[in-house]
Amino acid sequence: MKCLNPADATVRLRAMEPEDLDFLYSIENDDDLWEVGITNAPYSRYTLTSYIVNNTNDIYTDRQVRFVMENQEGRAVGMLDITHFDPRHLRAEIGIVVADHDRNQGYGRQALCHAIDYCRDILHLHQVFAIIDKGNSSSLALFRSVGFQEGAVLRQWLFGHEKYTDAVLMQIFL
Repeated sequence: MKCLNPADATVRLRAMEPEDLDFLYSIENDDDLWEVGITNAPYSRYTLTSYIVNNTNDIYTDRQVRFVMENQEGRAVGMLDITHFDPRHLRAEIGIVVADHDRNQGYGRQALCHAIDYCRDILHLHQVFAIIDKGNSSSLALFRSVGFQEGAVLRQWLFGHEKYTDAVLMQIFL
């Protein structure tokens, strides 16, 4: 079953283009987002340009794929990553970020729906998971809204603001 009626979609997922450099730069260098990812240092424009140019966008080669979330006007509103792709166990991790000024407009939910359809229909995955800070109620609600369920609580999993916090393993079986 499709998560989203294509006629209702106001966001689409597409490959990164060189024109996305400024947007990617702003996302990757937003230190507020470092708490939810694995980055703890800024990226240079040179490094990000090299990433865009050299990225194959082939999940079987790179074991990951990054999408730009684009609204109906063609403006980038977020990024969605499928990482830790495991073709043997048919699972992958998903991560999403919506630009501050584009939050609470349904883009995140629609992008997750598109990604779930892609993972099920194109990659033929069995499972998609996300690891979310237990205190991030907005993200937990977003993932629940598209069918993810809590799989486990990972004790003291994330480190930020000089303390450890628990994370929730959210899973959806396709």
